[in-house]
Amino acid sequence: MSLSHARLRPTKIAALCAIALPALLALTPAAAKTLVYCSEGSPENFAPSINTTGTSFDATEQIYDNIVKFERGGTQVEPGLAEKWSISKDGLEYTFNLRKGVKWHSNKNFKPSRDFNADDFLFSIERQWNESDPYFKVTSSNHSYFNDMGMPKLLKSIEKIDDYTVKITLKKPEAPFLSNLAMQFAGIQSKEYAIAMLKAGTPEKIDQEPLGTGPFMLVQYQKDAIIRYKAFPQYWKGKAKIDDLIFSITPDASVRWAKLQKGECHVMPYPNPADLDAMHKDANIQILEQPGLNIGYLAYNTTKKPFDDVRVRKAINMAIDKKAIVSAVYLSTGIPAINPIPPTQWSYNKSIKDDPFDPVAAKKALAAAGYPNGFTTDLWAMPVQRPYNPNAKRIAELMQADLAKIGVKAEIKSFEWGEYRKRMQNGEHQMGMMGWTGDNGDPDNFLSTLLGCDSAKTNGSNVAKFCYQPFEDLVQKAKVVSNVAERTKLYEQAQVIFKEQAPWFTIAHAVQLKPIRKEVVDFKLSPFGRHTFYGVDMK
Repeated sequence: MSLSHARLRPTKIAALCAIALPALLALTPAAAKTLVYCSEGSPENFAPSINTTGTSFDATEQIYDNIVKFERGGTQVEPGLAEKWSISKDGLEYTFNLRKGVKWHSNKNFKPSRDFNADDFLFSIERQWNESDPYFKVTSSNHSYFNDMGMPKLLKSIEKIDDYTVKITLKKPEAPFLSNLAMQFAGIQSKEYAIAMLKAGTPEKIDQEPLGTGPFMLVQYQKDAIIRYKAFPQYWKGKAKIDDLIFSITPDASVRWAKLQKGECHVMPYPNPADLDAMHKDANIQILEQPGLNIGYLAYNTTKKPFDDVRVRKAINMAIDKKAIVSAVYLSTGIPAINPIPPTQWSYNKSIKDDPFDPVAAKKALAAAGYPNGFTTDLWAMPVQRPYNPNAKRIAELMQADLAKIGVKAEIKSFEWGEYRKRMQNGEHQMGMMGWTGDNGDPDNFLSTLLGCDSAKTNGSNVAKFCYQPFEDLVQKAKVVSNVAERTKLYEQAQVIFKEQAPWFTIAHAVQLKPIRKEVVDFKLSPFGRHTFYGVDMK
């Protein structure tokens, strides 16, 4: 997943931030602790239900809480705004007992008159589910995650039992349901604030000037320059250890590294692989590292010629030298990908062999498919850097050169990131690069969200538009089964079918690397690639 809607030239962005940061820091009392995070882009908005990008998730995660949440630095689900819950024996009813005394943030537009309660939970689900809800279309009607995971078909009802008890009834059992509720799309917004902004004729303000129950309040947002947060003193888990949190928006990885060296920021994401040696040698820098729960891939639009033919897709897979790409672009930060899920994900099928790099066989396969002289296609390259794709333009050029050798002429295309994602989700491409970092530690989050029939529809995350019934049946069955061993078998079979059908050329899994300054205390890497600052301290 995992970004910016608009991209400025590094020099311009650096100048903006150079002006903004010292001014802000000067306003901070001497005793206050300030942490500056050099983020890679601007959030699309502050609406948890609409966003699918890591950049937007990082921006909203500081503000909102969920009913349940993942433990810090892990995948275990633990209580959030619900202090406890119970699940019926048939797996269809989930009853949540909500926490009392949880305070909301306030801003110049709105002062809450009550604490968090069941109405807020219902509102946060209903605005994504119920098309007649006045907030369904506010900011966007494309509730990607909610739809990609099949929630509209899964949910039967959500009922308020009393102010602090909510019952959700499902139409069928769903093994990853609790984990799904811990994901960002299920962040809880204030119904009272929503009603007030609707009356004022400015409903979009709840997504632009957000109020949550989370550890940090939004103070200032200047697109492509800065996001400034302040610790929420009344946070239900206790005030954060840092007082001021600043996102210094810095799209260029080299500029982020320069700022980290100077102490102008304390944490940076997505380092350039080429800068790692220098980082390791810097006494003020520590690099946190762990295997990434991610995949970078080239998706074939399986609804468009010639990629509607599996023989063509397999031919292209054999024509591209994957090992050469990983060696040249990822350096030591990635491993060649075979399956659509990473080796760190449970149910990974170790027995599957990758397509061989064999241009001669590729050319024969193309001829057998009716393309003896090759064909012309587009090749979309991501405009942003990610761990799973550190340099899409370079990867695209290497692919282009390999494909030319078998007579396939590929035109490289790119767009601004928001536009790129939108067009890919609409299926405008023939071939296009994307990637994903898992959001809940469950294989379903890869196999169903990225390759299932629900998400193959327009605007879904399945950009290969791959809807193949034998694969779909296995993935859907795995959702209903609660036994992990049974689910594992189903997912292993699904990976076999994936490899046979080849909707993607799987590129690489990246190691998650996080350079931080030595004065940062207890920053934990998230398996989902998120940046969470509650619990972090400064020396």
